[in-house]
Amino acid sequence: MTIEDRVPRAVVPANVNEPDRIAFGLTFRQLGIVGGAGLVGFGVYRTFGHLLPSVAWIVAGAIVFAVAVVVALGRRDGLPLDVWLRYGFALSRRPRTLAPGRARVSSVAAVAGKPNVPAPLRSPVTAVSPTGVLTSEGNGKVLIACGTTNIHLRTGGEQGALLEGFGRFLNSLTGPAQIVVAAQRHDLTVYAQATVDHAPRLAHPALQAAADDYAEFLLDLDSQRDPLRRQVLAVVTGELGADAAVRALSGLGVEAAALDGPAVASALAGAVDPFSPPAPGPRAVPGAPITLRSTS
Repeated sequence: MTIEDRVPRAVVPANVNEPDRIAFGLTFRQLGIVGGAGLVGFGVYRTFGHLLPSVAWIVAGAIVFAVAVVVALGRRDGLPLDVWLRYGFALSRRPRTLAPGRARVSSVAAVAGKPNVPAPLRSPVTAVSPTGVLTSEGNGKVLIACGTTNIHLRTGGEQGALLEGFGRFLNSLTGPAQIVVAAQRHDLTVYAQATVDHAPRLAHPALQAAADDYAEFLLDLDSQRDPLRRQVLAVVTGELGADAAVRALSGLGVEAAALDGPAVASALAGAVDPFSPPAPGPRAVPGAPITLRSTS
């Protein structure tokens, strides 16, 4: 094996996102929780220590210290326990039903003083232009539909060149970026219908029968299985950054194209409801008038 054929390898530590340990094997957040509980308990004891016997204060202190250690060191659903509890408390204070639009208070609920109405569903996306520029948090972002490439079928030199090119792409970014890889349900009925429509134009009856059988196979696969398709989107800041990203990804042999307004609206609708098949036809961008031509 020559030097050019060697597969490039990079050692990435598994705990790259783990916070630093400050003292006693604890992070700053964990020390703050345990130390804060200890300081509050000591202050309460100095103020009200004469009201209870020492045994009661020892028992209460042990319970508080145990709870603080559990909150500091515990984890739930992949999150630190204090973060999980904070999210749970915030969720418990929010309405259970979210719906688009503005909340309306009925007269009966207004008299009772406790309106029970759905809360408006606020999207971080505030505008989508016809050219595909998405406005979120005051910044313009562009969605780029990307293909994929199989790096394992390349030689060591080719893999090194691809990794170096992808590194140049990351270093060329001037703002926040995101690469979204999502799996969505793939509707096979469209391909089955296209096969049935094209079957009568085949030259031989055997080919027509094979096309019909293939269409039935697609319909059975769509009804009995859950076919998925992979969608790769790169979200970059600004139109200039999108042009540079498209050129950089195309140089890696990856098909890349910036999405226009209707395609961005379809991508957002698919992200909100990924389990339903996409609606046929383009989607209008927010604020665009929709017209309907009658064929009757």
